[in-house]
Amino acid sequence: MNKHADAFTDCHPAVAFFYFLTVILISMFMSHPVLLSISFLGAACYAIRLKGWRKILRFNLLYTLPAMVIVAFMNPAFNHYGVTFLFYLKSGPVTLEALVYGVVLASMLFIAILWFSCYNEVMTTDKFVYLFGRVIPALSLVLSMVFRFVPRFGAQLKVIRNGQKAVGRDFSNGNLFQKLRYGITILSILITWALENAIETSDSMRARGYGLKGRSAFSIFRFDSRDLKASLMLLLLLGISGVGFASGTAFAQYNPVIKIGGLPFTWQSAMTYLAWALFCFFPFIMGVWEDAVFRRLEAKASMERKLPWYMAE
Repeated sequence: MNKHADAFTDCHPAVAFFYFLTVILISMFMSHPVLLSISFLGAACYAIRLKGWRKILRFNLLYTLPAMVIVAFMNPAFNHYGVTFLFYLKSGPVTLEALVYGVVLASMLFIAILWFSCYNEVMTTDKFVYLFGRVIPALSLVLSMVFRFVPRFGAQLKVIRNGQKAVGRDFSNGNLFQKLRYGITILSILITWALENAIETSDSMRARGYGLKGRSAFSIFRFDSRDLKASLMLLLLLGISGVGFASGTAFAQYNPVIKIGGLPFTWQSAMTYLAWALFCFFPFIMGVWEDAVFRRLEAKASMERKLPWYMAE
């Protein structure tokens, strides 16, 4: 499946921005294990749908998982709160509460990275400029350039390295000091390219009158009935989740003892978790539903093409 063929990606930028802002903030400031698990599953399913499971698995194994392990073990090594003693280190005692909270902090970091990877696929530069170009024109242009430069840096680095390899000056050649010198040279070339590109973009946007008062701009985004239905559904799910959060379902304490709200399950906590799950899985469910509708219409159209003319009437 084409990673760009996604229903939520085609929604209005305001709907997508509101969704990602909400789910990322809640995932970053809620330390409840059930809520974090639901958010992780929703982010993982949507990221796999957008990018494919191979790319997500490779990125997480190479970068995210080592960072999670470091964060998870740094907290109990330097923070010794809690009453359940496990063992001693040179820095002091290690407790179960500190270890569990370290895992929770690492999970929050991991989930935020997953959601941001989905955000970068859905909220393109033109969508961000469309939303904030008139409100904060200078800042929106800078942020859009930063978001665009992140993937372009990697592509340009490959181009520069290929050129340096051709003359034997890549940082994979020579001894340690030569590698450092070649690496600094490549970094200098990359930074120079980025600064020149930023100046060219700024001059180009100024020539087009970007940020001037009364300037009109072409836009392909329209807030239609589908966007309205999606917004109302998200607000309803967020409202149900918010009521549950306020009632203590999202309560989580790790010092001095571990206390988790909403456990054992009650009807109120079950409704809160269900609403939060539907909110986190909303882009994935929306895409799967649209794919099913498209396949059904495609099968119907294919069947009608195969019918003889006298049966089609």
